[in-house]
Amino acid sequence: MSILVNKNTRLLVQGITGNEGLFHTQAMVAYGTSVVAGVTPGKGGEWVLDGRIPVFDSIKIAVEATGANTTISFVPARFAADSIFEAADAGVELIVCITEGIPVQDMMRVRNYLDQKKVRLVGPNCPGLLTPGEAKVGIIPGNISMPGRTGVVSRSGTLTYEVLYALKQVGKGASTCVGIGGDPINGTNFIDCLALFEEDPHTDQVVLIGEIGGSDEEKAAEFIADHMTKPVVAFIAGQTAPPGKRMGHAGAIVEGGSGLAADKVKALESAGVRVARHPEEIPSLLA
Repeated sequence: MSILVNKNTRLLVQGITGNEGLFHTQAMVAYGTSVVAGVTPGKGGEWVLDGRIPVFDSIKIAVEATGANTTISFVPARFAADSIFEAADAGVELIVCITEGIPVQDMMRVRNYLDQKKVRLVGPNCPGLLTPGEAKVGIIPGNISMPGRTGVVSRSGTLTYEVLYALKQVGKGASTCVGIGGDPINGTNFIDCLALFEEDPHTDQVVLIGEIGGSDEEKAAEFIADHMTKPVVAFIAGQTAPPGKRMGHAGAIVEGGSGLAADKVKALESAGVRVARHPEEIPSLLA
């Protein structure tokens, strides 16, 4: 079982005819994900992957023709906000946005609009989702994880891969892995995923991967203390970052003494979360 994506996911790929869109569509199809259509304005009527996947001019037409319930966007940053608006207006339930570099003001408009609709956004600037053995929606390599009962939620892309592989090495699998992205304004956050994992009968424990900057990890710690009955293990990236140094993601900014790794670790440990010193320690803490 899983959260958000599974064997019933019918996926639509926005920007499917671009290099990245087509490359990752091939990988998702090879994994077993049901990719039912692609959308590239002006290229409707074409087919990709040897005639297996039709391309449409608009999401609305694609959804009506194929019954797609999830979309993933590889649309360039300057058009990405409009691609999310279009998917929401077409009634798609889950939107995954891989695109990085979307202006903050664009994402403010997107978030305000989506909050008024029953639509979930994962991302932007994220690796997407992986439910091992069922569906891969995004760019997470499918061979680094196996089906299991550990939920994973992460702000970091590459650290996600490292943790999934470390779990696999000791025979532990994942129920679902959600890469929420590291931008300052995104769709799904830690608390959203923790709540879904708490309700999922096929998830027994959760791994949370955070990083310096912002206060999302502290908010997650409060939620864990008040609402989680399942054990949570965490890792905070950037614990050795030089003071005042901006690291990686746009959201990984330490300002005015807030967003420090030490504060996040303290908040999580106070909530009963075991915090790993390095990613490879996570499997032993789960055990």
